[in-house]
Amino acid sequence: MAKEIVVLRYGHRHVRDYRVTSHCCLVARAFGAGKIEIVGDKDPKIEETLGSINERWGKGAAIEFVDSWRKRMEHYHAKGFTSVHLTMYGIPVEKAEKGLRKKEKLLVIIGSQKVEKEVYEKAHYNISVTLQPHSEIAALAVFLDRVLEGKELATVFPEAKINVVPNERGKSVKKTG
Repeated sequence: MAKEIVVLRYGHRHVRDYRVTSHCCLVARAFGAGKIEIVGDKDPKIEETLGSINERWGKGAAIEFVDSWRKRMEHYHAKGFTSVHLTMYGIPVEKAEKGLRKKEKLLVIIGSQKVEKEVYEKAHYNISVTLQPHSEIAALAVFLDRVLEGKELATVFPEAKINVVPNERGKSVKKTG
């Protein structure tokens, strides 16, 4: 059975965070998440971006804007998800990854603004990928890769109209639909 992974992006601000949140969505999709939920300003441009990627590159993660991280955590906890808050203040990923690999349902929380203390308290795990300042995009990619053991890198997305053809030099794309 494949893991069910939802990424909860905490605190999106329309004007300030568009590119970073878009990149969080792209990484979540490419690295194995089935859904991204964004708490904060509704941003149709992000929905369009991910929709366009899914249309051309194959059906990947869904996206939804939600109004409360608290309600979403409660919702997913009630459905049996293990919540993982990615923060540089957490326990090192290498100390938790083996146990987290056994979990079939993961809610991965990534912030954009100062995260409330309650997020740290309500999350089942507070995990760091490094104890140095870094990007939530990098943290998400490293975390998902460690938990999925690199298996997500070979994912073939259904209904893709284009695929990259690996090439040592240059760019090769194959149209499939």
